Amino acid sequence: MTEQDKNHIIELIKAGEKLSKEFIYKLFADEEDVFLFWNGRKKDVTNIALPFHSIEHIDEPRKENKKEGDAFFLFETDFRGRQLQGWTNKLIWGDNKLILSSLANGPLREEIEKEGGLKLIYIDPPFAVGADFGFEIQIAGETAEKKQSIIEEIAYRDTWGKGISSYLTMMYERLKLMHNLLSDDGSIYVHCDWRVNTHLRLLLDDIFGFDNFMNNVVWCYKTRQFSKNYWNRKHDDIIVYAKKFTNHIFNWDDKNVLSEYSPETIKKYKLKDENGYYRLCGRGIVGSPIKSAKDVDPKWEITNPELVVRDYLREGFAPSDFWNIEIINQVADERLDYPTQKPEKLLEKIISASSNEGDLCADFFGGSGTLATVAEKLGRKWISCDLGRFAIHTQRKRLIGVQRELQAAGKDFRAFELLNLGKYERQFFMDDLSNGKRKAKEELYIDLILEAYKAKRLEGHAHLHGHKAGRFVNVGPLDVPVTQSRLMDIFEECRQKLYTQVDVLGFEFEMGLTPQFIQELKVKGVSVTLKYIPKEVFDKRAVEKGQARFFDVAYLNATIKTKGKTITVKLTDFVTHYTQDDIEELQQSMRAGSRVVIEDGQIIKLDKDKNGIINRTILTENWHDWVDYWAVDFDYESKKEIIKVKNDKGETEEKWTGNFLFENEWQSFRTKKNPILEFTSIPHDYMQSGKYRVMVKVVDILGIDTSKIIELKI
Repeated sequence: MTEQDKNHIIELIKAGEKLSKEFIYKLFADEEDVFLFWNGRKKDVTNIALPFHSIEHIDEPRKENKKEGDAFFLFETDFRGRQLQGWTNKLIWGDNKLILSSLANGPLREEIEKEGGLKLIYIDPPFAVGADFGFEIQIAGETAEKKQSIIEEIAYRDTWGKGISSYLTMMYERLKLMHNLLSDDGSIYVHCDWRVNTHLRLLLDDIFGFDNFMNNVVWCYKTRQFSKNYWNRKHDDIIVYAKKFTNHIFNWDDKNVLSEYSPETIKKYKLKDENGYYRLCGRGIVGSPIKSAKDVDPKWEITNPELVVRDYLREGFAPSDFWNIEIINQVADERLDYPTQKPEKLLEKIISASSNEGDLCADFFGGSGTLATVAEKLGRKWISCDLGRFAIHTQRKRLIGVQRELQAAGKDFRAFELLNLGKYERQFFMDDLSNGKRKAKEELYIDLILEAYKAKRLEGHAHLHGHKAGRFVNVGPLDVPVTQSRLMDIFEECRQKLYTQVDVLGFEFEMGLTPQFIQELKVKGVSVTLKYIPKEVFDKRAVEKGQARFFDVAYLNATIKTKGKTITVKLTDFVTHYTQDDIEELQQSMRAGSRVVIEDGQIIKLDKDKNGIINRTILTENWHDWVDYWAVDFDYESKKEIIKVKNDKGETEEKWTGNFLFENEWQSFRTKKNPILEFTSIPHDYMQSGKYRVMVKVVDILGIDTSKIIELKI
């Protein structure tokens, strides 16, 4: 840089003027010929290790009714953990930036390295601006839309005017963390399309190095797209990089990887006999099944034996970077109607090529869970995560289905656990907002929740923090559930001050807070409403847009029938107050036509005619219309929830959280092929007399879960 350049830059800075782009390289470049830069780029990545909560464990897909004559009928025992031992697959709900950082820097890194490291990463991230993370719900022949949360928007979309630079910043940090996690012989496959393929290729060059580029795979498919303005877009790109190009797994001759012969080629050269064996063949001459070149009979008259032996002994020919794999058709068994679902055949090719049986694979934008599904079927271990609650629920059902399928075929399968970052994620957000100052954090937290709830701050009270429209407000703790004893303290203060209505806001609620207990408080003079605090409160944009919606805690009811040491559990009721839309506001703004809305636990169809007359039809006619999935742990508290944390010395320690692990022993859920739920579990036998706690979990059609504990004595 010349002295004239330096003086010019100084003068521009003093005058408060913007620097022209030509100075960027001169100011920041080192020995590089090309410098990748965009507005908001930073080289530092999140470097934090938050503990993972294990909130559900699924080993056996479910216990079934035993009949006389069945194996183990007389000797029914607890078979939990009887499948493949060692590594437990991970399904993780949360922001993948924090998940990746915690995997890279926390105790789970040690487990990953013990398994040989992470050999394969496949990701199908959103293709920049315009991605939509909502989903559709089919109910009573109508379609309701579950809108994406603002958290999903903010994590993956540009919603605040920075254009493609926001997307690049989001992807760059995550790809850096993935590079850190990938083993030296591992590969990454990044799925994209025309919107961002050029941008992502530059990011990957910057992070992985141009020398480690493997391929730009073109995946071709048929769609109904029709354009008269440009060539019709009928392919996606899959950009492939190795951690080290000189040392990466690539099973090019695996049967799932080889390119298939065309029917014409098979017919012309008679490549297969009546048993499906590949045969050595020349121009019209067919020999015996061939295993290798040494099996070739020198007496055979073959036009080009070298070509035949080399290329026609396998179940296909050397793979190319041009794949013709059809998208999932409307009636395919694997179709889940999930917006971004990819064909299993596509992932089968990728996983077979770049990993071996027993290797660990991961997808950090898990979506419908295709990588995890195919990895399980191919005998690989897996990690899959997603920010969306509905995506995680979709994957859970799908993976249980795979377990059932493998179990029915007598094949091994691996247990998986559902993890999240729980209260530690909330603590991270608050520490970031308050710079780690405890007192400031507590006050800021209460103000933050009250602002999102549109309540005014209240001073001079021990347990009440605000008031709104005649109701008083208590803000529950950041780190622990709202307990029954806390509610009693709130109740006593309300009674002393003659307050009759209070809203209690919380992230989690103690499972003993039943509708009966709340009714008892109401009879005594104080109406208490429990409301969930949504994650959206941690983003100011969500609060300003009014998209931080609080809704009442859902309740379920279940009964237990006991006969000796055998019980069955019956799901008898489910009540939700989930609210997404404001019906009154919609009725005034909507034009003639129909809309399906979700308000206060009901899905309602609004029909508005040309005269402005509106007719309402409630689509959720029965409580079980809301239930998508329910499961039972017949002996909750049999297994403590243990988390791994690193102490000040960097050593890994195990700590009991005070909670227990939900062992998913029996479940019933809706699928596209079988939408019918069972509402009574199979009989469960207890081996010993004593007191037990049974946990029942319901996941509704929006992917939101509610639990209840029932105590019994055997």
